[in-house]
Amino acid sequence: MAHPDQVAGHLARAVLREAGTPEPLAAGAWSTAYAITVAGRAMVLRVSRHGGDFAKDEAVGAVVGGTLPVPRVTVRGEIDGWAYAVSQRLTGTALDDLDATAFAAVLPDLFDVMDAISRIDIGGRGYGVWDEFRVAPARSWPEHLLAVDRETPRVPGWRAALAASDVGLEPFERGLATLRRLVPGLPDHRRMIHHDLLARNVLTADDRIRGVLDWGSAGFGDPLYDAAWLLYCQGWYPQWSAVDLEAAIGRRWHPDPVALRAYQLHIGLGSIGYCATRDRWPDVALNAEWLLALAD
Repeated sequence: MAHPDQVAGHLARAVLREAGTPEPLAAGAWSTAYAITVAGRAMVLRVSRHGGDFAKDEAVGAVVGGTLPVPRVTVRGEIDGWAYAVSQRLTGTALDDLDATAFAAVLPDLFDVMDAISRIDIGGRGYGVWDEFRVAPARSWPEHLLAVDRETPRVPGWRAALAASDVGLEPFERGLATLRRLVPGLPDHRRMIHHDLLARNVLTADDRIRGVLDWGSAGFGDPLYDAAWLLYCQGWYPQWSAVDLEAAIGRRWHPDPVALRAYQLHIGLGSIGYCATRDRWPDVALNAEWLLALAD
């Protein structure tokens, strides 16, 4: 089976009991999701080449219980080189789709959820993105941040692609140089970070958060990183331009501005590498522009 649709269809017919026909729901960078009815219940079936992501979803869902709206994984397995997971289907409007008024209204609850995420304790060790065994590769939070210049199995070949592009390596190197100057003064916190509170991974309704999905990028480090993620990514959502997100973050957590800047630099550096790997050159150029503004 070469395509996720084929895998989903086979699972519905031959593996899942009392399953209806899977209907395409969403496709992300690492997995494809389908709406499916299993034994009369509305569920989500996801298919991916990266089964460790589903193991992380299962781990977090089992730990949080009812304290956070995280869908519980009920079935997980592998077939023909593909990983799959079935979980509860949560509903709501994606955070990404809110206008400025609705986004501002949901921020207090979103911030409460971010605080709750930072208190999740699943054990494990290390800093940075943890794997299905709850192990992260870095020995400290600063070490993780400075590893942003390394290629990874999921994001390979970006340095050569970037060097050969019209953008070139200069914005990345300038951003990295600034990050290196800032890192020695950063806190060495080790708490849970979701690391991807956009990309339709947060569902809302009635000014409340109704779902926090996809823990595949979750890591251990400073929870202020999730706030920096929202602040950096606000540029992709022009409908939110009227919301003073930085002021709202400041009122809530009174963050160290050096840390907030450093984490945005790290996010920009990682975004350039990711977009270069996927030949998203307009996005590379925009990230480079933002990165240079942060580096200066």
